[in-house]
Amino acid sequence: MDGKAADDGLGLELDDVIAGVAYLIQKRRREKFEKVAERLGLRFRRGKDDGLPRQYGFLDKLSQGRNRYARNILSGGYKGHEITAFDFHCTVGAGKNKRNISFSFCILHLNAHFPELTITTEGVFSKLVQSLGYDDIDFESHEFSRKYVVRSSDKKFAYDVCNARMIEHLLHSPIENLEIDGPCIALGSNTCINPDAIEYQLYRLVKIRERLPNYLFDG
Repeated sequence: MDGKAADDGLGLELDDVIAGVAYLIQKRRREKFEKVAERLGLRFRRGKDDGLPRQYGFLDKLSQGRNRYARNILSGGYKGHEITAFDFHCTVGAGKNKRNISFSFCILHLNAHFPELTITTEGVFSKLVQSLGYDDIDFESHEFSRKYVVRSSDKKFAYDVCNARMIEHLLHSPIENLEIDGPCIALGSNTCINPDAIEYQLYRLVKIRERLPNYLFDG
């Protein structure tokens, strides 16, 4: 066997090892999701689902990239609310800048329909958004305004959502990405979180929902 053939053989073996490790990691993650579903009394679907990102494509964090799909999907009732949680995957960029991104996403369904509002951690992306003309909304709490970027076409709704109780809660229990749009309130992570942490994310959504004023649901 010449040197090139030997190198090709080693390359194939390495690819097989990498593929095997990736499979085992996904299998273990799937099994953890199954246990979470059983513990919380939720439904579980493990396979790839490209319909779910289309269904919730009005949410900013799920509208990015291409080849979008969800998997490890949890759904059902949690503490009196209908929820959906899953791992989201998509491809962004092209050529040398092409990359796959994955993160966890949790949705709580609301018995109302609201305008779009996003609350994100201050960072490079939010600075870019502002430079394109999407200024964030400032609040009396300078600490909150420094920590978060709040954007909505409806400023009154933004002030209603970011009331004193909500501001205090988000300062003491930081989030990465919160979206309210239509009938949904959602929390997105920057990575795929440990399945055991999904329950905490759902709990946080419930606590955020509790801080939305009742009058927003009266109409």
